[in-house]
Amino acid sequence: MAIATYTKTGTKSTAPAKLDKAIFDVEIKNHDLVKSAYVAYMANGRENLAKTKTRGLVRGGGRKPWRQKGTGRARFGSIRNPIWKGGGIVFGPTGNENYSKNLNAKANKQAVRQALTMAQNSKKVSVIEDLTVKEAKTNEIVKLLDKLGLKRNILIVVDKKTDELVKSIRNISNVKLVTPNYVNVYDVMNADCIMFTAAALSGLTKRLGKEAK
Repeated sequence: MAIATYTKTGTKSTAPAKLDKAIFDVEIKNHDLVKSAYVAYMANGRENLAKTKTRGLVRGGGRKPWRQKGTGRARFGSIRNPIWKGGGIVFGPTGNENYSKNLNAKANKQAVRQALTMAQNSKKVSVIEDLTVKEAKTNEIVKLLDKLGLKRNILIVVDKKTDELVKSIRNISNVKLVTPNYVNVYDVMNADCIMFTAAALSGLTKRLGKEAK
């Protein structure tokens, strides 16, 4: 399956790249697997920050509010009782909850294939022969992306990250740089444009193609 390829200067190459059908043209009966991988990615990246105080952790309430008997009122031992205003919270988050979700490696790889297939069907995928920079210059990358017509949320997949390339891209808010081993459903589904270098496409084929284990 051929796809138009561009040179590192942004001009169209005469030799189109080939996309592996086992990655970019798989059968998608439904979106359940992609959804499961997407939700699992978000859950595994969730920070467990919510925490409430029980009645034993709330400050104050050490003295009994009134005597046990003879007042006509209900018996209470502390003003930090959960049913009182300012009291402790019952069954609230403790900060020890585990929100992670597991998806086996085989299912996760198939989910990535399906996501890439949907991206290719939506004409989001493009290939560039090379993307190496000698100096860290953000302006050069911005000009190249504009020349290629890539806008909004862009996912760039390179075979190997270099310090110069990382520094050139990290200040561009709508661009994310990854290597083939880190291509995931979340990034693919959220990207409006996905650009592979030729070497990265080869690396992705080794990871997800027919010969991949």
